[in-house]
Amino acid sequence: MTIQMVDLVTQYKKLKPEIDAAVSKVLESGQFILGKDVAEFESAAARYVGVKHAIGCASGTDALQIAIMALGLKPGDEIITTPFTFFATAEAAALIGIIPVFVDISEKTYNMRADLIEAAITSKTKAIMPVHLFGQPADLDEILDIARRRHLFVIEDNAQAMGALYHGKKAGSFGDLSCTSFFPSKNLGAYGDAGMIMTNDAVLAENARMIAQHGSRVRYKHELLGVNSRLDTIQAAILNVKLNYLDHWNAARQRNAALYNKMLDAEGIVKPFVAQERSHIYHQYSIRVGRRDALQEHLRAKGIPSAIHYPIPLHRQEAFGKIPGFVERNKSFPVAEHIAKEIISLPMHPELSEEQITFIAETVSRFYA
Repeated sequence: MTIQMVDLVTQYKKLKPEIDAAVSKVLESGQFILGKDVAEFESAAARYVGVKHAIGCASGTDALQIAIMALGLKPGDEIITTPFTFFATAEAAALIGIIPVFVDISEKTYNMRADLIEAAITSKTKAIMPVHLFGQPADLDEILDIARRRHLFVIEDNAQAMGALYHGKKAGSFGDLSCTSFFPSKNLGAYGDAGMIMTNDAVLAENARMIAQHGSRVRYKHELLGVNSRLDTIQAAILNVKLNYLDHWNAARQRNAALYNKMLDAEGIVKPFVAQERSHIYHQYSIRVGRRDALQEHLRAKGIPSAIHYPIPLHRQEAFGKIPGFVERNKSFPVAEHIAKEIISLPMHPELSEEQITFIAETVSRFYA
């Protein structure tokens, strides 16, 4: 039995006629930069999430940086976010001189704890950046309430939760801006790097669009200092096809997660927790266990892939320690540090079969029996 952590080949084979036709159409058009497929995908993605504006860019990391730049934040300003996520969330801020300030995470959802945010706010705080980790939205009601009262911006890092719901609305539609990634392994993945910024604010949308194109809205006239971060036309054409299947794939992930939950029955396995009034679309299916590294080696011996999301909390990353003011604002986050020692992600994608999930779950459960 061959098991993939993410099976993009099988997915492509199912969509091959549509994908190949979309790519061929772009190649025949010769419009490789900002072709009409980009505008079509931006419109389709905005409708899907329920926002007025969507701006394609070259990656999810670029989306975060462009969003911060669009808000006009300056070096020395602070953004409050989570220490338990992929490096890019805080990296995008630090690259332009913004200091990431972390608050600890929930032991249940692994998202940032909203009740710790107010204590971290200073006169330098300008924004809150919640991450909808593993496919489950953060506590947006509480975060948005704090932001309104304290006059802060909210940037949603929606890279792992495209299609997840919070009180019946799509994640990515709540903040001043939201950012997503279409990295190939995401629930909605391109066949290369790609990303997007979303907003309901026309001014922020225009700023983001200019920044992504060297600060220009008219060719050779540059109003802002920007970056070169355009969504590739071929990737947009591929994403236009795949967006039609996203809800179907997310539902398959939820069915797979339910089967994992049923089959993983050994004592000591902490399965994913889903908070009230939100849906979880399982970009990752991550459990917590003792003897995590030994389990991973055992799975590898059985031909079962796994991954650690994430082994080192961001406040422990060497790169951030070199930022002036970072260490003073980010000391210790015990829950994030504890979770990082126990977390392990099992294979999760729509193409998993019941037989494969049963084999994986039984292998894990027997290890702890």
